[in-house]
Amino acid sequence: MTRRSSTPRHSVDISEESGVRTLHFGSDWVQGAMRIARPWALELAYTRDMMAGLLLRDADNWPRRVLLVGLGAGSLAKFLYRHRPDCRITIVEINPQVEFVARQFFKLPDDPRRLTIHIGCGADFMLGGDSLFDLILVDGFDADARSGPLDTLPFYQACRARLAADGLLCVNLLGRNRGFAASVRRIDQAFAGAIAVFPSCASGNTIVFASGGEPVDLPLTTLRERAAALKKASGLDLRPTISRLQLSHPLPDGHLRIGGGSP
Repeated sequence: MTRRSSTPRHSVDISEESGVRTLHFGSDWVQGAMRIARPWALELAYTRDMMAGLLLRDADNWPRRVLLVGLGAGSLAKFLYRHRPDCRITIVEINPQVEFVARQFFKLPDDPRRLTIHIGCGADFMLGGDSLFDLILVDGFDADARSGPLDTLPFYQACRARLAADGLLCVNLLGRNRGFAASVRRIDQAFAGAIAVFPSCASGNTIVFASGGEPVDLPLTTLRERAAALKKASGLDLRPTISRLQLSHPLPDGHLRIGGGSP
């Protein structure tokens, strides 16, 4: 297997302000955040949007197998660990310093039965294995907000091949970047059009969902019902995400469709 990228040389820094601890990779760019008083909550808006996948499948125990490409401060991993107790989480992180910092300063659990970390390139991991996942979350950037091999057609094709029948891919993109439209086209090509681009949050992060098999076809009423249930169970309120989706996109017949011949 060919290694596509060496361990990053940039520093891994931590800052705190107004009760929020943030992670940086040698710049002011925020790579992760945790409110110290609520370490299990999702502090950054885009991480909350990434959890909208929990509304798209009708199962309290979905997902059971999750892959995260990019650890950051561990916010997504911690949320799933706490609120999906049957879930087994695999994380691929290229920088070993990030794992140390996430454990020491951001309360990432040390539980190898449920949470496994592989140090290495996410693209190599995807292209070099065959295990399947219910949910793949891609949130990998360097100090200059570049994704490198994590934003290529072969990588997205490998993601599709690693999804279970009801699996979903979720990718965090920077909607203000010049290459954003090309990134969306690559995901669209890899998934034969079975994608949904959610509206950007205030930070400019844009979340793209893609289905590799079973399509998503949900009325907005069902999404809101599931969002209310998720808020009651976990405290995570995704109703603003649904409202932004409704205002920003034409939803035929009031349905969110991903795959299954959706436009």
